[in-house]
Amino acid sequence: MENNLPNHVAIIPDGNRRWAKEKNMDPWEGHEEGAKKIEELTREALDMGIKNMSFWGSSLGNLEKRPLKEKRALLDIYERYFKKLIDSDEIHENKARINIIGRWKEYFPKGLIKVLEEGMEKTKDYKNFNLNFFLAYSGDDDMLEAIKKIAEKISNKKDVTGEIIKDNLMTRNLPKVDFMIRTGGEPHLSAGFLMWDTANAQLYFSDIFFPDFGAESFKGAIEEFKSRGKRLGK
Repeated sequence: MENNLPNHVAIIPDGNRRWAKEKNMDPWEGHEEGAKKIEELTREALDMGIKNMSFWGSSLGNLEKRPLKEKRALLDIYERYFKKLIDSDEIHENKARINIIGRWKEYFPKGLIKVLEEGMEKTKDYKNFNLNFFLAYSGDDDMLEAIKKIAEKISNKKDVTGEIIKDNLMTRNLPKVDFMIRTGGEPHLSAGFLMWDTANAQLYFSDIFFPDFGAESFKGAIEEFKSRGKRLGK
């Protein structure tokens, strides 16, 4: 890890809806502010030189259980902000590859799917940074599907290895997560998010709702990671 920076940071951006409720706003207004913070944190991570950043945008449960009006608003936010991301100078100047991971093609409208596919296509040859967005993603689902694929390929259970499990996950092309951040004041993981890839990750829980978790909060979390790194194994 260069300069004690984590190679791969994953963020569970929790608290958008509670942030909006506290301000007597609609839930999607919290999601809108959360999207702005993802822009801000992406820019900060690129400036810091963190090579891999992952954001959990929505779980399968979010898309199946949330009210229709909120889901429509969320999908509209995705379309507008991903268009902006794809056209941003920072992405192309930094040669940052955009990866979209999850079952989004099964749940999203055609217009949004086209935007996301365009973003991945335009950045597919970039190798300096990875920006990973998990949409309609569940770690439980990812692991179960991987096991089903392996069961179809392997006849001898002795042939099952950690490498084979990784190769059958949606995250097969991503490095392990070094540092996972969850905002929103609830110190737990959810829906098996990146369960295989976070097995040895350092965890950081912030009480701040995500729309208020900006660049300074992020830098503070990274400094905490760096200070822990100096103590590991001692």
